Amino acid sequence: MSYGIPAAEPSADIPVCPRHPDRPSYVRCQRCGRPACPECQRAAAVGFQCVDCVNEMRRSTPAARSAYGGAIASGRPLATYILIGLCALVYVLQWLIPGGVVESQLAFASAYAFPEYGAFEPWRMLTSAFVHSQGFVLHIVLNMYMLWIFGQVLEPVLGRIRFLAVYLLSAVGGSVGFLLLTPVFPVTAVEGASGAIFGLFGALLVIQSRRRGDTRQLWILILINGVIGFVVPGIAWQAHLGGLITGGLCAAVIAFAPRGPRQALLQAAGMALVAGVLVLAAVLRATAG
Repeated sequence: MSYGIPAAEPSADIPVCPRHPDRPSYVRCQRCGRPACPECQRAAAVGFQCVDCVNEMRRSTPAARSAYGGAIASGRPLATYILIGLCALVYVLQWLIPGGVVESQLAFASAYAFPEYGAFEPWRMLTSAFVHSQGFVLHIVLNMYMLWIFGQVLEPVLGRIRFLAVYLLSAVGGSVGFLLLTPVFPVTAVEGASGAIFGLFGALLVIQSRRRGDTRQLWILILINGVIGFVVPGIAWQAHLGGLITGGLCAAVIAFAPRGPRQALLQAAGMALVAGVLVLAAVLRATAG
């Protein structure tokens, strides 16, 4: 039963937490010396620090960078998981929406790069990397497995933003390779992340070579997968080749940019140049007929 007795407030002589004035605290921050209640205490190398000092240090401390300028992100390769999740989501939609509607909206064919055919939709060069064959489940399984393996290696080395740039540009590069090396008619659609995966092959090859690492097993992997593209019908080896070259070029831009305050700028300019080359190649092919 309550008798309406008010809670006792700390005396003026008792130190209180600045963030919670109703809480007495005899523990002081090792950095600023202010009292900090248990909720505002953060363990430090020696004693405790208040939450305000910890947040201030985080803001003022520069993020750790890899040799290639990317922010070092500890933990799981988030960008890799996001890409896998997007591919899985699109694949589920392919099954839920009947009639091949998803494929018809996202897959790429050379005809989509020619305005005179009435279906100029160049964005399909990217979206096609997120669509996979429903008739061959191993298509998405193998691609996502390779993305998971190589993403765990490359994303921590390059950083998330650079890794995403390499992957997405390689996906476009795969479609450009298909456009350059495939006749417009008969119309043949290409879909799948294989071009982007080959881009990761090329990127890791360049990075390993730059670090003077062993690349023999990687060459064997590229050779085996390249041969499969020529032997097994229905595989777009043109997209594999385009992705491989694009990924290698992107990685070279990142790996050979000199370290220093202008490293990120030079890398961005180099990646923009690679993107420009892809656009120019596609435009020249489309205008040449």
